Amino acid sequence: MAIKSILAVVNGTELSRPALSAAFVVARDLSAHLDVLHVRGDPRDAVPILGEGVSGTLVEEIMDVAEKESRERAARARAIYDEVCKKYDLPVIERPAPGRASVAWIEDTGREEEIVSRRGRLTGLIVLPRPMPESDVGTTMTLNTSLFETARPVLVVPPNYDGDPIGSKIAISWNGSKEAARAIAGATVFIERAREVTVVTAVGETPAAPEVPEMLTYLGWFGVQASTHNLPLTGRIEGEVLFKDCIQIGANMVVMGAYTRNRLRQMILGGVTRYALDNATVPLLMAH
Repeated sequence: MAIKSILAVVNGTELSRPALSAAFVVARDLSAHLDVLHVRGDPRDAVPILGEGVSGTLVEEIMDVAEKESRERAARARAIYDEVCKKYDLPVIERPAPGRASVAWIEDTGREEEIVSRRGRLTGLIVLPRPMPESDVGTTMTLNTSLFETARPVLVVPPNYDGDPIGSKIAISWNGSKEAARAIAGATVFIERAREVTVVTAVGETPAAPEVPEMLTYLGWFGVQASTHNLPLTGRIEGEVLFKDCIQIGANMVVMGAYTRNRLRQMILGGVTRYALDNATVPLLMAH
């Protein structure tokens, strides 16, 4: 399915710059419109639940500090946007003008994950940075909300992204799950444009899954002649094996379902999704 609109989030930190650059590249290459969203925190959310006897002066001081930090972060976010916008030189358009790449800046106030969830349901693709150890908790919350609450594909961009075209060589992580099927549907426009597509499977992982030949036939209806790559189940962390092999075959995008197993189990015991979000060095197109 064609992607006509894209939503990217910039939070004012340098970690959001690579993802914003990737969003501009995708919008340019797909002739799509890009909405760049910055969410200002509501100062009222900074006020903790206080017991009786706490002075109004203290509450005002807390809110003043929160408002100052919100203004400073918004200024940094706008500066990053202006710099990247200048680099890619997309026309700034706020009303629909289908058929050409464009961009618009949007500011909203509230909780970032809630606003991204609402706006994300009415866009073709959400672009977010891969959370890092130094990221604030909001980055992870926004990513998880986007995956679980929007029903949209999410492009997760690693911090090492350098502005190259995305998706010329695609690896599809196929385990037969509905989440993987949704990711493939969301990635169709990239898959059709790719020079090389490889379907990567783990031998014996999901006996009841549709077989790889069926997947190759499905992709063939889109004019895609995909190759296959089988991962041996060696006992190592599955995600580590998957991404090592994806790098070896030269993939610059991995298409995969997110949390195809129980989410709590993955958070506690690990899993492919968790490994990907902690370690991937190429963009991930994910869906739940």
